[in-house]
Amino acid sequence: MSAEHRSEAAVGWTWFAGIMMLLLGLFWTFAGLVGILEDDILVATPNYILKLDVSTWGWVHLILGIVVFLASLALFQGAVWARTVGVILAGLSALVGFVWLPWYPIWGITFMVTAVFVIWALTTHGRDVTKYN
Repeated sequence: MSAEHRSEAAVGWTWFAGIMMLLLGLFWTFAGLVGILEDDILVATPNYILKLDVSTWGWVHLILGIVVFLASLALFQGAVWARTVGVILAGLSALVGFVWLPWYPIWGITFMVTAVFVIWALTTHGRDVTKYN
């Protein structure tokens, strides 16, 4: 790809996505470990949709955290599977933003707009991030 087709803004958004995935992976990993090792620390509400015990949620968070963390590292190497994970996470983030609109409209719109930019960067110029390393 020639230099005139690269978008520095897209590369910046790709780096943003990668760093957010890195942090998310670490947070989910820690939350998972807390859920597995100290299940009395987390609070469960009586009317939640998915009725899993805290240890199960801990394992889910731990596994997803590791996958997201590894994907964030692979994203900086230009791996297509890492960009796919990033797009899926951004799509979920947009969905969460949409669900939050009635209660937190500014926050929800911010989530959705950020997700759109991240998806655009990862799908259009995600491989360009390796050219700037």
